[in-house]
Amino acid sequence: MHNLYVKVCGLRKPAEVEAAVAGGASAVGFILTTSPRRLTAAEARPLAALVPPGVAKVAVFRGEPLEEVRRAAAEAGADTVQLHGGEPPEAFAALRADGFRLIRATSPRSGDPLATGAYGEDMLIIDSPRPGSGERWSPESLPEPPTGSWVLSGGLSPDNVVDAVAALRPWGVDVSSGVESGRGVKDVGLIEKFLAAVGAPGGLDRTR
Repeated sequence: MHNLYVKVCGLRKPAEVEAAVAGGASAVGFILTTSPRRLTAAEARPLAALVPPGVAKVAVFRGEPLEEVRRAAAEAGADTVQLHGGEPPEAFAALRADGFRLIRATSPRSGDPLATGAYGEDMLIIDSPRPGSGERWSPESLPEPPTGSWVLSGGLSPDNVVDAVAALRPWGVDVSSGVESGRGVKDVGLIEKFLAAVGAPGGLDRTR
């Protein structure tokens, strides 16, 4: 289980960020789009300031206009942008020019390519059709095997992540609802348990 890239997403409080960092997370995510876990860019900025070098600070968007993404990600202090809304390759190119690292998120049945880098992104997240819902998706729903630096997301928890990784062999994992005590409410103990289960920190620095 070592050497996985591990992202803990939907963080809203300093204690949550500190637990993720202390547990060896590769990345922390701040949701700047419609969600029970939504933050404003101004709210995310002091949280991002708690994150040390070597841990990615990811601003997550879904369907916002490109100029809003650029403005909010910069204001939040993010170094990585995750796009969930089927944005075109041109949006990724524009954000790359701004200096952001890029994550493209999709689902098995979206029809989008499942090859990492198809839109110029650094990482590919394969999530359930309803992101943030905590729903698992079936490996049988994949039209083709994902390639490159792809991250498994959707319904992962401390109790099932080891088996999920063994079955699908992703490059990384992404968790949000699976470390919550209620919808949108993170549980520091569950964050610690999840990171311990996946063996973070890994031996590879996958934030670079």
